[in-house]
Amino acid sequence: MIDFEPKAGPFAHTSNTSSRIMYTVVLTLLPAALMGIYQFGLASLQTILVCSVIAIVTEYLCLKLMGRAANACMDGSALLTGLLLAMSLPATVPMWLAGFGSAFAIIVGKQIYGGLGQNLFNPAMLARVMLLICFPVEMTNWAVPTPIDFSGNQVAVPQGWLQFDGVTAATPLSGLSHEPVSIVAQFLGLGGGSLGETSALLILLGGAVLLYRRIIHWAIPLSFVLGLCVPAAIASLIAPESFSSPLVQLFSGGAMLGAFYIATDLVTSPTSVRGQLIYGGACGALIWLIRSFGNYPEGVAFAVLIVNAASPLIDHYLRPSVFGSKSMARKS
Repeated sequence: MIDFEPKAGPFAHTSNTSSRIMYTVVLTLLPAALMGIYQFGLASLQTILVCSVIAIVTEYLCLKLMGRAANACMDGSALLTGLLLAMSLPATVPMWLAGFGSAFAIIVGKQIYGGLGQNLFNPAMLARVMLLICFPVEMTNWAVPTPIDFSGNQVAVPQGWLQFDGVTAATPLSGLSHEPVSIVAQFLGLGGGSLGETSALLILLGGAVLLYRRIIHWAIPLSFVLGLCVPAAIASLIAPESFSSPLVQLFSGGAMLGAFYIATDLVTSPTSVRGQLIYGGACGALIWLIRSFGNYPEGVAFAVLIVNAASPLIDHYLRPSVFGSKSMARKS
């Protein structure tokens, strides 16, 4: 046998590019976005378009100012950031606020770190938290669903569906301990909330496609769900009058969106399976803690950003050995 110490590991080739991955994620998210438009009307469509367009335009301007290839703004990452931000906003949020948040996500959440692949925090969640802290009133005005009625012989389009503003109402999370919540309505997305809270079913189906295409790994969604549901189950068994059930926690708010589309961000999550299990579990547990004991009814964005900050530390201690490295040779 030839005794040699390789200086570089082998490289695996795949047809997946960063651009193809981004557009695949966008496509799997479109059914849930369309469900949001169906539920809340033209106001939600306007929010999605404003966030997406402003994100792309801001990225184009940033790349121009930095002397980089401006056509990189169409690689899908800016579009995905804008869409994820829109999915986390109320349908009737003011358009200037949606545009400001989208520009903030690209400039402060992404380009200030060096662009795609360099950011520490999820840009969309960073923008959402900024908007929630700075504009709490506008960010907590949730629209009442006004879906189109297809039940009769004629399609009935309610007047509220055609308007760019709407009547506001509380979401299930804003009254977890006070009002009964229909699990089926939450799962199908028939209640109020942000666009990403419209249908846990469609988000679950989109996440299944991402898992099948191996764009995301099972470790983060599974540990995320367990981290959220296990403490919720224990607390609801001990004090059911004070804590909601695991299914209510899972299907309300942005938990499903967070499990499959936000926490699984390839840039801001750990690379090892062990690290991803810890990362996802920490996200889920923090969401439950914030919802149960914090001042904010929803905690997905806060939890993801907190664990984003710990992701490099998790990677440092749990990253796998590089093939051919001395550390791997010592282990063998």
